[in-house]
Amino acid sequence: MSVLAVVPIGPSDEEVLAAVEGVVASAFGRETARLAPIPEPAGAFDAARGQWSAPEMLKALLAARPPEADRVLGVTGRDLFVPVLSFVFGQAQMGGPTAVISLARISQAFSGLPEDRPLLLARARKEAVHELGHTFGLVHCPDPACPMSLSTGVVQVDRKGESLCASCAALVKERIPAAGPPEGRTG
Repeated sequence: MSVLAVVPIGPSDEEVLAAVEGVVASAFGRETARLAPIPEPAGAFDAARGQWSAPEMLKALLAARPPEADRVLGVTGRDLFVPVLSFVFGQAQMGGPTAVISLARISQAFSGLPEDRPLLLARARKEAVHELGHTFGLVHCPDPACPMSLSTGVVQVDRKGESLCASCAALVKERIPAAGPPEGRTG
C-alpha cells in the first residue's frame, strides 16, 4: 500500500507532526507513516541570508524516501527560502513525490509575539495540505478559504481552512488512484 510519509528534518515537534499526519491522511485519503528524523542537509544553510534552502531540503527528502511512500512531507523548524523569494512557508515538487513545510514563520515567536500553540498547529496543518496538494498537481486556488490558495503572509494562512474546496478535492480524487490491486488482478 502506498503511504504519505511525514519526516522531521532536524529537531522535531511531536505535537505538530501528529497534527500534520491527521490532516493529510484525511485530505488525501491515504495512510500516513512517520519516518525517523533526517539531519538538515549539509550545505543547505545560506549564511548571508541566515536561511535554509528549500530545494536542498527537497533533495534530502527525495534521498530519504522509502519505496512504499508515494509522497514524503518534510517538517522543519528552519526558515526556508528559494533564490527568487525572501522566504517560503514551504515548497513542493509539482506533481512529484516530495514537499517540505517550515514552522519558522508560521510561529508567533518569529514575530516576537507570545507563542500560540493552537494557531501554530492550525497553520502547520494548512501548509501541509497546501504543499502536498502541489505534489498531486494542484495549482494555487482562487478560493481564499481553500488551503491551496496562495499565501504570502500569515494573515492569508489564517484565512484558509484546512479542507480542500470542492474543486480541489475533486481534482485530488481524480489524480489519486484508488487503493487496492489493479483491476483484473487479485492477490
